[in-house]
Amino acid sequence: MARVLVTGGSGFLGSLLVRRLLDDGHSVTSVDLLPATFAAPNFTPVVGDIRDRALLDRHVPGHEAVFHCAALLAHGTIKPRELWASNVEGTRVLAQATAASGIRSLVYISSNCLWARGFDRPVREDDEPAPCEIYGQSKLEGERILAAHAGDFATTIIRSPTIIDEGRLGLLAILFDFIREGRRVWLVGEGSNRYQFIYAKDLIAAMLLAWRQTASGVFGIGADDVGSMRETFQHVIAHAGTGARTAHLPLKPTLLAMRAAHALRVSPLGPYHYRMIAESFVFDTSRIKAGLGWQPTLTNGDMLLAAYRYYVANRAEIAARRDVSAHRQAANMGVIRVLKWVS
Repeated sequence: MARVLVTGGSGFLGSLLVRRLLDDGHSVTSVDLLPATFAAPNFTPVVGDIRDRALLDRHVPGHEAVFHCAALLAHGTIKPRELWASNVEGTRVLAQATAASGIRSLVYISSNCLWARGFDRPVREDDEPAPCEIYGQSKLEGERILAAHAGDFATTIIRSPTIIDEGRLGLLAILFDFIREGRRVWLVGEGSNRYQFIYAKDLIAAMLLAWRQTASGVFGIGADDVGSMRETFQHVIAHAGTGARTAHLPLKPTLLAMRAAHALRVSPLGPYHYRMIAESFVFDTSRIKAGLGWQPTLTNGDMLLAAYRYYVANRAEIAARRDVSAHRQAANMGVIRVLKWVS
C-alpha cells in the first residue's frame, strides 16, 4: 500500500480523508496547524505550517501522492493578510517541495468561491473565474501556482461547493439550532434558488480516483438533482419533526442588511454566503463523471439531514470542543441571534 501526505488533515474534510486512506490500508502523514483529532497505526500527524519549507523537506519525501486540503477560511478572527499568506504562499511552498521530492500526483481542493455571482445554468470548467473576496482569490491563485508546475507532477484540481457530511458544523449549526428548536427557518426571497452541495464521502471518492488515475485537469463537482433551497430545508424540517417551518424575508432589503452587518463585523455571513442564500450555483459535473468515472451518491437534502441528525445527537460534545477547525465547531451567531429571538 502507499504512503500519502494530507495537508489540513485535522480539518473537516482532511480528517475524513485520513480515516478513509487508513481504512484502505495506506500510511498517512498529515501536516496541519492544529493537532490531530485521533491517533491510529500508520498515521503520522505533524503540527506545522505548510509555508515552512524546512518542515516540508523533512516530511514530504517518500510519499506517493499529496492531497492538499489545507486552507484558512475568510471568517472569524483570521486577518486577510494571514489568509492570503497561508493559502497562497503555503500552496507555493508545498508545490516546490512536491516537485523537489519527485512525487507524481497532487490533488488540490479548490472552490466555487472562484465566482462572485450566481448562474442561471450549470457552471463549466471553462467559465472564467471572477472571485469577489479574498478566499476565492486565494484559491484561484493556488490553481495558477499549481498550473505552473505542470511539468513536475500531475495536478488534479477539484472545484468544490459546500462540503456536507455528519460532523459538518460552522454556519450550518445556526440553521440546525433553528430547526431543532422548532423556529421559523428564514429564506431570503422565495427560496427558489438552487445551490449545490457535495457529500464529503463523494468528494473523497473523486480525490482517490484522481490519484489512482494520475489525472491532470480541472473538475467541478457536486450533487445531482439539486432542488431549491426551500425544498432542501423542508426535507430536513419534515424529518426533524420539531414544528419548524420555512418563512420568507424580502430579498433586496435583507441583502442590504446582511452587507451592512458584515461591514460592521456583527454577522458571520460574508459575500460568499449572500450568493448561497439568494442565488443559484450548480456545477456541470459531466466532465468529472466522464473523466474519472465518478458518480455522486447523496442529494442535498439527504446529506444535510445526516449533518442535522449528527448535530442533535452530539450537541454536548460539540459545545465542549476546543482547538478544532472552523467547520468542526459551531459558528458564532452574532446579530443572527436577534432574528432567532423573533422566530
